[in-house]
Amino acid sequence: MRAAPRDLGSPNAPLRIGTRGSELALWQAHHVRDRLRAAWGEALAIELVIISTEGDRIQDRPLYLIGGKGLFVNAIEAEMVAGAIDLAVHSMKDLPGRLADGLVIACTPAREDPRDALVFNGRLTEGERSLVSLPIGARVGTTSLRRAALLRRRRPDLKIEPLRGNVPTRLRKLEEEGLDAVVLAAAGLRRLGLLPAGAELLDPDGFCPAAGQGILALQSRDDDARVRELLAPLNDPAASVAAAAERSFLARLDGGCQVPMACHAVIEGDDVIVRGVICDPSGRPFFSASSVGERGRAAALGLELAETLLRMGAAEVLGRFVHAR
Repeated sequence: MRAAPRDLGSPNAPLRIGTRGSELALWQAHHVRDRLRAAWGEALAIELVIISTEGDRIQDRPLYLIGGKGLFVNAIEAEMVAGAIDLAVHSMKDLPGRLADGLVIACTPAREDPRDALVFNGRLTEGERSLVSLPIGARVGTTSLRRAALLRRRRPDLKIEPLRGNVPTRLRKLEEEGLDAVVLAAAGLRRLGLLPAGAELLDPDGFCPAAGQGILALQSRDDDARVRELLAPLNDPAASVAAAAERSFLARLDGGCQVPMACHAVIEGDDVIVRGVICDPSGRPFFSASSVGERGRAAALGLELAETLLRMGAAEVLGRFVHAR
């Protein structure tokens, strides 16, 4: 049920935070709420508004077959445009390259671990618990095209099995469905306190993360000065730079159809190093390149990197994948 639009002219109106209802989404919303109150005092009135998205409701098909990134975002953005919420807390990797008109990413808090984590079934021996040493033909769960492509590139013998659901559900399916391993974002596992001691954290150089992985995107209306002011203490400059580079890469390449692509930015002093990957779903062909420059050019670097990959021949992969859909 849609909440009534608040009085935008009232500075004392409760701050309404829109969120999905999954365990991880609620953790993230509560985290932002607690940080806002730490910055502005417990008297700050905050309400959480749980919004069901299409991505939450459809669990029997891979996301790339039913619309891709916007499935977890569109319903929340619609509520914000309507004035029913003032702030949305998203996992940045769920955001499409282009936002709805009138909305902006107003704040990017400090980034959590951007890596992917390979979590193993308890029946595997210690010597089998790594990507390189998984048994031949091991069954690995993921519905991410990016993760599946990178797995096939490194281990073409693996059997990739579909895996939908929230983080606890995916971990439960690891045992219930007899999978040998599943791939999940380390950030979500860490935030929920569910990262197993024996999980393998995959090196971003060899297993490039999704654009925005590990970053929270706090979204508001572009004309809401009050929300921008409230969020200012939560912003992390390094996360903002990385997000600018990775999202410009995504915006150039993501035309609405999910494809196996990845982008990861690392801050080193005054510079930012951006690495991008485009990979055929089979694991080959594989295109990878990097770009380095000053922090202030982060968005331009992401765009230039995307153009470099297209010139290298990645456009053929993208086109082939779009036509296949």
